[in-house]
Amino acid sequence: MTEVSTPPPAGSRAARLRQPLARHVLEAVAAENGVCIRPLAMRRVDMVTGETEIIPMACGATLASKCPPCAERARKLRMAQCKAGWHLDDEPLPDPDPPTDDAKTLVQLRADLEAVRTDAVTGHDVDQVGEVDDLISQVDAALEDLGVRGKAAPDSRDRPRRTRSTRRRQDVADLPRLPVDRRTVGRTFTGADGTVWRPSMFLTLTCDSYGRVTSEGAPVDPDGYDYRRAARDAIHFPKLVDRFWQNMRRAVGYDVQYFACLEPQRRLAPHLHAAMRGTIPRVLLRQVAAATYHQVWWPACDRAIYSADRLPVWDEQAGGYLDPDSGASLPTWDEALDAIGDDAEPAHVVRFGVQVRADGVTATNSNTGRLIGYLTKYLTKSLDTCHTIATDAQRNHVDRLADALRYEPCSPGCANWLRYGVQPKNPRGGLVPGRCKGKVHRRETLGFGGRRVLVSRKWSGKTLADHKEDRKVWIREQLAVLGHTDTDTGDGGQGAAPDRVVWQLLHPGDPATPRREHLLLRAVADRHRWRAQLDAARAARGDPHPVSATDPGMPHAA
Repeated sequence: MTEVSTPPPAGSRAARLRQPLARHVLEAVAAENGVCIRPLAMRRVDMVTGETEIIPMACGATLASKCPPCAERARKLRMAQCKAGWHLDDEPLPDPDPPTDDAKTLVQLRADLEAVRTDAVTGHDVDQVGEVDDLISQVDAALEDLGVRGKAAPDSRDRPRRTRSTRRRQDVADLPRLPVDRRTVGRTFTGADGTVWRPSMFLTLTCDSYGRVTSEGAPVDPDGYDYRRAARDAIHFPKLVDRFWQNMRRAVGYDVQYFACLEPQRRLAPHLHAAMRGTIPRVLLRQVAAATYHQVWWPACDRAIYSADRLPVWDEQAGGYLDPDSGASLPTWDEALDAIGDDAEPAHVVRFGVQVRADGVTATNSNTGRLIGYLTKYLTKSLDTCHTIATDAQRNHVDRLADALRYEPCSPGCANWLRYGVQPKNPRGGLVPGRCKGKVHRRETLGFGGRRVLVSRKWSGKTLADHKEDRKVWIREQLAVLGHTDTDTGDGGQGAAPDRVVWQLLHPGDPATPRREHLLLRAVADRHRWRAQLDAARAARGDPHPVSATDPGMPHAA
């Protein structure tokens, strides 16, 4: 027989604790309306009229653990970016304009100055070298004023570079190599009825296995699971992904574009989903994935030389770390790299696993929207919370991987190199192995220190800021029906001339900073007002559908 719990008596402490806090109710209302729950107080000063106003601005968090409305808004913006470039029929970026005569004249002058500088360096005339460098800077500035991107030559003239043999490994297959065409759109196909369609692809890549796992992702044999290789694969996975796209472009002969997101599998291995423009034979995709690898040419770090109770000692006079027993200086980073012989093996080799999946998608496919949502579904979560951890085996699996990542070197400047008898690059006092502040050592990243979203340069021809501006333009077009000006678009007056308005961030200690609750109330009220304006604008256009509180087109100053 099921027991029915009786409510606590009115007026008791238990009854009072069941009553929701007003602050929590306010945050819930803000979240339902798509308003940032951690607004920043910004002072907006009109330099013409002198008018001052304090406006709540969104914090811009991308993780739901910090601010769910801002994280969801960022995710929807990424979804719009993904959709914008997936099925393009035309090139997203136009060809550069031809250089003007003024630009050509300045570049000719720049070439003459380079010749003069070379003669001055040969003659050891230091004063003339300095004068020529000043003139070169002026010419570069003049070229920039003419709208020329970049510089005719880099400022740095020294090219210290450590090179390794580029010969492919013998244990991987060779790949076809074609001249890479400048086009970014895929090929077209003509059906039996004469319909022309241009398909794209949804690609999934993952790392290799490190040991057998159960259905919940925990290792069957934790002691036999290769956590060290799992940690290293996660740290260097971004380099492997870059190498894959390079190989893919060379194998197919055109500039393949992609929108990719990283997430962990249930076994916590890096897992990449990518929307790829154009279609490529699946046999070639698997061939490129199998033949792609990244070699890490670092000093050996398989066996620890020093322990937590016996660590190298920093010597201020020598500017480096010394052995605690002999007092001898530890090898520097460059010396450790020089000690790697030509016939040595790399410290680690990252490869993809055999799990390669590619699905064809068209612009008119009803499944496209679902795939975009699937691609971005974990962007608002940290990597260690993408999958529910409910058992002790899963928790222990995360703890073991986090412990392996704690002592694994993440970069040439990582403090963990001291554990293996090597001074980090650009050493300084106070470095302790296991306490590196690199992003890859955090539990919430699971070893991945790069960006969660990887977008090729020519995906949509727009940056994320351009897509945000498109939303503002959409709002202004909607409100123009009601005769609203740019300053009434719900962006806090951001539509005004930039040289007329000055923005200042108010810190918590500033006496003019409003309380957070007051900022939230103001933001919720603004959101109601903006939604009413957009509803009226849509009704005037003949659109009966009201604007949702979390509509991607809604203004998001708060």
